[in-house]
Amino acid sequence: MLDGFEILTTSGVVLWSKAYAPISSGLVNGFIRDVFIEEKLLPGGVAADDTSAAQHPSYKKEQYTLRWASVKELGLIFVAVYQSLLHLSWVDKLLDNIRVIFVDLYGDQVRKPHSTVVECDFDGYFDQQVKELEKSAKDAPQRTQEYTKYNQAQDPDADPIQQELAPPMPGLLSAPKIEKSAPTSADATPTSTPDTSRPVTPSNGHLLSAKSGRGGMSRRARKAASAVSNPTVDGSTKKDQSVKAKGKKMRRWDADGLADDNDEVPLDYSVTGDADSRPLSSSGVDSVEMAASGTRTAKGQYILKDLDDEVHSILQNASEKKAQSTAPAQSGVVNSGLGAISNLFRNVVGGKVLTKEDLEKPMRGMEEHLIKKNVAREAAVRLCEGVERELIGKKTGSFESIDSTIRTSMESSLRKILTPTTSLSLLSSIHAITHPANPTLTPPRPYTISIVGVNGVGKSTSLSKLAFFLLQNNMRILIAACDTFRSGAVEQLRVHARNLRELSEREQLGAVELYEKGYGKDAAHIARDAVAYAQQQRYDVVLIDTAGRRHNDARLMSSLEKFAELARPDKIFMVGEALVGTDSVAQARAFNAAFGKKRGIDGFVISKCDTVGEMVGALVSMVHATGIPVVFLGVGQMYGDLRTVNVGWVVGLLMS
Repeated sequence: MLDGFEILTTSGVVLWSKAYAPISSGLVNGFIRDVFIEEKLLPGGVAADDTSAAQHPSYKKEQYTLRWASVKELGLIFVAVYQSLLHLSWVDKLLDNIRVIFVDLYGDQVRKPHSTVVECDFDGYFDQQVKELEKSAKDAPQRTQEYTKYNQAQDPDADPIQQELAPPMPGLLSAPKIEKSAPTSADATPTSTPDTSRPVTPSNGHLLSAKSGRGGMSRRARKAASAVSNPTVDGSTKKDQSVKAKGKKMRRWDADGLADDNDEVPLDYSVTGDADSRPLSSSGVDSVEMAASGTRTAKGQYILKDLDDEVHSILQNASEKKAQSTAPAQSGVVNSGLGAISNLFRNVVGGKVLTKEDLEKPMRGMEEHLIKKNVAREAAVRLCEGVERELIGKKTGSFESIDSTIRTSMESSLRKILTPTTSLSLLSSIHAITHPANPTLTPPRPYTISIVGVNGVGKSTSLSKLAFFLLQNNMRILIAACDTFRSGAVEQLRVHARNLRELSEREQLGAVELYEKGYGKDAAHIARDAVAYAQQQRYDVVLIDTAGRRHNDARLMSSLEKFAELARPDKIFMVGEALVGTDSVAQARAFNAAFGKKRGIDGFVISKCDTVGEMVGALVSMVHATGIPVVFLGVGQMYGDLRTVNVGWVVGLLMS
């Protein structure tokens, strides 16, 4: 475990520090004096080189060991302090990563002349790296220990030290044990295979007996004896269960395929009993690790994070820049997915004014690259046309590669599309409605959010994730089951409401209730009644689930306009899946126009992002077609698997 970490300048100004244990200030001061001022350890000023922390010798004083890295251009020093008795193999990696992340985030502030104050909120980035590296370090010894045990089983006379130094080989951990010595008389006797699933004392049913011949018991007698000796689970015998239960009564259907009116058995099981009045059963809902999906601010708000993606994006970009700088100058091809596009620029030399003929083939290659990333062809064509217009007439620098020119232009276009023009702070919008500044003029009311989308994209699951996020902010949630068409839709929301209620009661945060009216009712009227009920019961947020519908079905899409007029939702989120291809543009436009001229979609929730890898082009397609931003991303099947959008992360995946 680290005792402390400091980021300071060569002039002695501490920019950021974190201490896990009290450390004397003279420890770091002595390190600066010996290494950087008097140069006792590294004569000749090598201490200020931008080399990896692993290449620097350790500085040991008293019972502490100091590992360090530096940035010569900015005059920054990164120091990690820990006990000399500990062996922290991940400290050098931590120093290198923190150096890259800090320079990327705050390098511009440090470069400003005469800058005396650097606004540095670095705790989250540092904690993320420490947790990630500690976890990877804990997993490594376990694999090494398993491999060492296997090696000892293979060769008992081998040196254990050499076995520990050897890296674990994949696929060998489950290999069977190989005996070198010849089998003795004791080894020749096979041992019994243990079976923990069987009871220690066998019951009568586990005992084997020889078959009786014709002179033994008859078949009927053996059958009766077997029934007595093998009791059932509840203790009764087969003889006691001779009376069979009455079978299920068959439902009667008429010629039109409808249930007979005289059939008294109901088809709608959603209205039998009050779901909220039933006691909570022990559903065994797993607790959600809150630190993995978000953080709490000083005001107590729970904010979804995309910090891991941001940190990984920074480190990946730094690695790519380092690889480009160390690549041979004569190659001129970036080692990336755009290498094929770069080959098309070979005939274009530096210092030339680019024309339409020069860019025709490269733009065609980039268009195919975006389509392979699941971007709709219409969006890919327009993006390439925009980049082409930007590059025509532009003079390339003498030492400026075409790779960097085309990459920079495309990244700029993608950032303009994905960056929202309005605030996406959902918590601020909810607080403005539920807690207005002047309650006499604008009385408080519940904030209404409606979820729409095509069939099977994950609307109910996304609604439950959103409800869990709002529960973490201590809000009272009312879920309105307005999908009165699909069988099982109400029951699905009932299960989600039960699980969310159990989690909220376990953490004592917020409250959740399900508002349902069964099947076959008008969804718009149920939504209106749910909002009125939430107003009476003083709920903070109403989440309205709607039925899935095809975007090209005019009859089903026409009912959305009536729904918007009666429910009057504050936000309408469309759920689109990341797996959709070119159909994403048609879906987004159809739903955006279905609510009437005065109403449209307010944001997209892209589900199943954890299943597509780098194929995140659906985000670009939907935003490009409508100009509506992406608000949330679904990255799993747990309630905490909801994230906000990191534009840099999306652009990096598209350009990889």
